[in-house]
Amino acid sequence: MSKKKKRAGSQRKNEITKGIFTVLEKEPSKTFNYKQIASRLGITDTQDRNLLIKRLGQLKASERIVEPERGKYQKKPSLHTYFTGRVDLTSSGNAYIVVDELDDDIFVANTNLNKAFHGDTVEVFIKPKRKSKKMEGEISRVLERKKTSYVGIVDKQKSFAFVRPTDSRMYTDIFIPPEKLKKANDGDKVLVNLGDWPDDADSPYGEIVEVLGRPGEHHTEIHAILAEYGLPHEFPYEVEQFAKTLDTSIKESEIAKRRDMRDVLTFTIDPKDAKDFDDALSFQQLENGNYEIGIHIADVSHYVQPDTILEEEAYDRATSVYLVDRVVPMLPEVLSNMACSLRPNEEKYTFSAIFEMDDNAKLVKQWFGRTVINSNERFAYEEAQHIIETAQKKIPKDISIRGNAYSVTEDVVQAVLTFDRLAKIMRQARMDAGAISFDKIEVKFHLSEDNEPVGVYFKEAKDANKLIEEFMLLANRKVAEFIGKQKKTFVYRVHDKPDEEKLMALNGVISRFGHSINLKDSKTINQSLNKLLEDVKGKKEQNLVDTLAIRSMSKAIYTTENIGHYGLGFDYYTHFTSPIRRYPDVMVHRLLQHYLDKEKTPKAALYEEKCKHSSDMELLAANAERDSIKYMQIKFMEDHKDQEFLGVISGVTEWGIYVEIVENKCEGMIRIRDIKDDYYVFDERQYAIIGERTKRMYQLGDEVYVMVKNTDLIKRHLDFSLIGKKK
Repeated sequence: MSKKKKRAGSQRKNEITKGIFTVLEKEPSKTFNYKQIASRLGITDTQDRNLLIKRLGQLKASERIVEPERGKYQKKPSLHTYFTGRVDLTSSGNAYIVVDELDDDIFVANTNLNKAFHGDTVEVFIKPKRKSKKMEGEISRVLERKKTSYVGIVDKQKSFAFVRPTDSRMYTDIFIPPEKLKKANDGDKVLVNLGDWPDDADSPYGEIVEVLGRPGEHHTEIHAILAEYGLPHEFPYEVEQFAKTLDTSIKESEIAKRRDMRDVLTFTIDPKDAKDFDDALSFQQLENGNYEIGIHIADVSHYVQPDTILEEEAYDRATSVYLVDRVVPMLPEVLSNMACSLRPNEEKYTFSAIFEMDDNAKLVKQWFGRTVINSNERFAYEEAQHIIETAQKKIPKDISIRGNAYSVTEDVVQAVLTFDRLAKIMRQARMDAGAISFDKIEVKFHLSEDNEPVGVYFKEAKDANKLIEEFMLLANRKVAEFIGKQKKTFVYRVHDKPDEEKLMALNGVISRFGHSINLKDSKTINQSLNKLLEDVKGKKEQNLVDTLAIRSMSKAIYTTENIGHYGLGFDYYTHFTSPIRRYPDVMVHRLLQHYLDKEKTPKAALYEEKCKHSSDMELLAANAERDSIKYMQIKFMEDHKDQEFLGVISGVTEWGIYVEIVENKCEGMIRIRDIKDDYYVFDERQYAIIGERTKRMYQLGDEVYVMVKNTDLIKRHLDFSLIGKKK
């Protein structure tokens, strides 16, 4: 199945599909040509008309509609009503089919799945509705597999093998003929490609494509996480070779085409372990007393050119993936860590947003374009924070990334302090305008040389982090505004308003801790959300409330259709500042230069497809990153099995309660069947389990003492034993 086909299906396509069925189903005995359907749907522009014609052909080919006469279409006559939807498999083994045209999902019992797996696109027919029963259906056929490869464990027999997938939603094992074992041994963790599933077979056939290693070993489990999401762990040989042949030297002929910023004070501020520096700040005070501030971004699009294998690979990956012990980069190292990285005392090509700003952080002028810089200094966040807190030139040895104490110039000190002051003004203005301040705690690990977790710490965003954040936000916003106001095709980063039902559910949870959100209007929602996030800082419920508040928000995505960014409170927003690790930023650079060169606006459809792919890949990367943290947390807890921990109940279900340990944020489950002092029943309304005899209640947010009962690195499960409530 081609990647392009998998990515097809934009919002407009769904709207037109719904429209076709609406017209045909309203008068099922009549036939309609495309002009009549277009007229009834109010379609007048060429792009939508072409999409309508294409969809009619696709729907006919998939036998969802019929063409009794040439060019005339009709609803497919059937005993059943058929729909196309996506399978959402539940933990019980039953499924719900999500159909765009329907308000309610269709329930499908496990016995009626007809070989469909979670995420598959299927054809489903609705059974006659029984009185007061939910809509129920049966899958008639699988149209497209969501996944064609699975990670699993080999169960080897004499002349064949089965692979048991580790994905809990995969309800069948996979049969492997002897010639497709690829030298896998019994018990190995492998990546298997799905083949046919014959009608007379209990299991689908498959082929082992990679032996990942022995289950439980660090290298095996990290590679398994990447393989589960279809993410690569290395670059193809030809891509690496192509990158190595690029001319990465700085040429006078190219400098002549750019604004020369090499003599302006410039520096980078990044995490101490960073290797790719894709943004730098420059600073100079003008004669009129204002400041000229440059936000310089690695000019990746200078090296990654369209219609090359490097471009194809960057697009396919769409993002770098940050696992606990490694980075899987979007670009080969010769670019990401060398040619494009804004390392100190090296001339680099950059794409810049340069602003003239007064003493009150008010913008006076702006300029966008290609530049060349030479960074004077490289700072870790801790070093910049020291300058902010002390206004001193000397960086002490204990925080220095250079191995010993050193001093910076007075110019650098004044630049950092001015950046900090202006950033705080801009941040306050954002908050006053309705932005939401999510400073969620990030869990990090101290790793040994063998990548064993020897400690847990929390990453805290201090003034130095917020300084960089504010200026990156400024560049992203102003680039988006510059193009957006011209009404040209562009790539936006958008964030829709939160779901009101989710906010009401959040209110129900936080009321347990004495908090509330005012749902009167957008302004009061934002103000009370910010107050909530501030009020819980340092409290036991902070991580729980932060997590639930983020879940109540819509997901930010890439699109050509601008609706603004709700969380940031911006009418226009994009991603311009990280092209080394995000493909959408590369698209933004190209489009910006395209318009600076006075070229015509390209068609939005091509970019919309790329936006959809980038959003999808971002989600996969985030899931892989989360799984790697979960894996490390379980590995860390393996060495603390005899220790008692204080935790907060972070989730309650009918089969158990989830507890998050206060001191290290590791989350595990206490199964109801393991609580022996009573028979406990789930009370959904109170987010609690309640003992039938003792009436003892364990409720969301309660503090409890736990011990580790079981750790399973392979399934990434952590089970706790309940000791009791905190008195």
